[in-house]
Amino acid sequence: MLVARLAARSQPAIVARMPVEEARGPRELTFVLGGARSGKSRHAEAVVAAFPAPWFYIATGEPHDNEMAARIAEHRARRGPEWQTIEAPRNLAGALAAVPAGGAVLVDCLTLWLANVMLAGADVEADIALLERTLFERKGPVVLVANEVGLGIVPDNALARRFRDTAGRLNQRLAALADRVVLLVAGIPVKVK
Repeated sequence: MLVARLAARSQPAIVARMPVEEARGPRELTFVLGGARSGKSRHAEAVVAAFPAPWFYIATGEPHDNEMAARIAEHRARRGPEWQTIEAPRNLAGALAAVPAGGAVLVDCLTLWLANVMLAGADVEADIALLERTLFERKGPVVLVANEVGLGIVPDNALARRFRDTAGRLNQRLAALADRVVLLVAGIPVKVK
């Protein structure tokens, strides 16, 4: 019994088992949340990989510094040739609409996309509403990844507080739209919805 419990704790076993269950559903929209380095991207990739290839990876991050460039390189190295990457730091709805119907899509990550939209001075509400409409109309599986940013201390400046609040509202709206919501805690997926 102890061996079975220890085996169940290993991340690869959990990640390999859970995505197949999540991949089934009428609308096939999965929302994966978690903190930094919680395992959310790796988990989301496994969910998408449960569907037939090719798989589409919509990347919202931009390599503005060496640390971000290293993170992007790490993510790319994990994915094989079955993945087609679409760079979309701002036009997320357009990138989603460009993916062929039925193609499995991973959006990583909504939090970076929101930061890009806010820093560009765009109409955040209009961009979120367009994203919601695009997701609602999309045919085929979509997995969204976002950071849960509201669990820490209250930020000390107005922009950071506005970002935290907007990210929290975005996460609520997309969780309501999603068929499945999974929270990654220390590499372990916890089914929320």
